Amino acid sequence: MGRQPGLSVRLKLTLSYAGFLMLAGGLLLTVVWVFLLRYVPEVIAPDLPGRWPPGPSVPDRTALERAFVPKAAVVMVVLLVFGLLGGWLLAGSMLAPLTRITHATRLAANGSLSHRIGLEGRHDEFRELADAFDTMLARIEAHDAEQQRFAANASHELRTPLAITQTLLDVARNDPDRDAGELVDRLHFVNTRAIDLTEALLLLSRANQRSFTKEHVDLSLIAEEAAETLLPLAEKRGLTIETSGDLTPTAGSHALLLQMTTNLVHNAIVHNLPEGGTVRVTTGAHPAKAVLTVENTGEKLTPQVVSTFTEPFQRGTQRVRSDHAGVGLGLAIVRSIAQAHGGTLTLAPRAGGGLRITVRLPLAPPPTDR
Repeated sequence: MGRQPGLSVRLKLTLSYAGFLMLAGGLLLTVVWVFLLRYVPEVIAPDLPGRWPPGPSVPDRTALERAFVPKAAVVMVVLLVFGLLGGWLLAGSMLAPLTRITHATRLAANGSLSHRIGLEGRHDEFRELADAFDTMLARIEAHDAEQQRFAANASHELRTPLAITQTLLDVARNDPDRDAGELVDRLHFVNTRAIDLTEALLLLSRANQRSFTKEHVDLSLIAEEAAETLLPLAEKRGLTIETSGDLTPTAGSHALLLQMTTNLVHNAIVHNLPEGGTVRVTTGAHPAKAVLTVENTGEKLTPQVVSTFTEPFQRGTQRVRSDHAGVGLGLAIVRSIAQAHGGTLTLAPRAGGGLRITVRLPLAPPPTDR
């Protein structure tokens, strides 16, 4: 939107400083005029003839005005010049940090997010603004890098099933005698995986945008629902699911929180011992926090490896792909859902092997029945 050009802030401040200085000088001269010259008679009687010794020569008001007014005019001109020059320098010094902030803003608008203001000096309003702007740039740069990395990984993951499908179709076209049933089964598997990945990407986008309506939910009931849903998978793998916990009220989307819990339990089942493993799901209400904890047995993990699990499309080391291996977005979705609900996600390796995942959400008072 075009705007009419106006005076710069520096010029406005300069004129303000000079105007204030002129006003103060004018008030001072007015005070001198009112409280000094008003007591001087307009006409002083001359000395009487023949008086000896003659009296001192006393100037009257007119004489004082002739001497005072030119000097006052010179003083006002000096104050004006001093106010303009001093105000211009002072305004420039005061607005120098704002100029650096404006320069950094223009660089950021042109796509340069790595630039930082780094304002020196003591803490004041400009320093606070510069630090806040640097913090914002750092977060935007990190978010932009994460989005670019996510987009590249998503493109790669989506391209893989499409390439496999194309290869299968080319093989079937070049070999008409190939078993059609095997081809259909493999195409069905690849297509199912592509659909799962697309749905996971949509769910992750929904969680990041926080486009949901909050309602009162009980994490303990959600944990039981997720455990019951995945119980057949656990029994098929020879695992045991244990759930425990009291009333754990929080506020959020029931569907997203159920998806979060289901992802955690599914992750704990898939990445467990070959047989005889355990998945333990506990919930509890702590001071100001509703806590959901999912633990599983498994191979020993290092903190360095665990720190990569929440990255999109990271499946950890030596994790086996299977029909239930997921698309590598499980914990990334969990983290996004937790953050969208104002919570945190913590991962820690267990001493005996396996993983402990803790989700902390804001505690909400339980709904009261009317």
